[in-house]
Amino acid sequence: MKLFAGLRELAGWGEKELENVTRVDEIWPVLGLGPEPEGLLYAVNKEYAKRDRELREGDEVALIPPVSGGDFRLTEEPLSLDAVVDEVRNDEAGAIATFTGTTRVHSRGRTVTHLEYEAYAGMAEKVMAEIAEELQSRYKVCAIAIHHRTGRVEIGEPSVVIAISAPHRQDALSACKDAIDTLKERVPLWKKEVYEGGEEWIGRGS
Repeated sequence: MKLFAGLRELAGWGEKELENVTRVDEIWPVLGLGPEPEGLLYAVNKEYAKRDRELREGDEVALIPPVSGGDFRLTEEPLSLDAVVDEVRNDEAGAIATFTGTTRVHSRGRTVTHLEYEAYAGMAEKVMAEIAEELQSRYKVCAIAIHHRTGRVEIGEPSVVIAISAPHRQDALSACKDAIDTLKERVPLWKKEVYEGGEEWIGRGS
């Protein structure tokens, strides 16, 4: 059993074995963490699972809080827009659209000191690959590259960089917008905003 972000902090642990649990929908009640959060999802062996999913011995189950952000490559190192653009350069491309998400100093009426990102490594990359395939089926694109920070990100630093190349600019621009919007909804990546005097995990759509 794996927990992330706010759930991990609430429980006081990130990973443990659960006994006598045979279905996904039996998991939350045995954790003793109070009411189940709205938008909570479950993953079994790094794939999203329905609540009636039967569990087998050895299954890796993870609780996925509402997610924030998204990524193809997770890294604790500073991001480079040039590096992401270089990954999608193509002789067939007539356009390269990019998006850079940066850490802002004011959010929700409070002063932010820095951000902290946490990801479900392994599953995050897998979901990102699925999203890339979906974008390639909807738009005529040449290549897609997305890099996302994990760990501490300072004010003004990029937390996510996206580059998409395509023969025509409309496909590149539309696919780039869809990429960041979809990442925020589906990739198991969470953001904590650390303020002057407090902190808060930010959920889906932030």
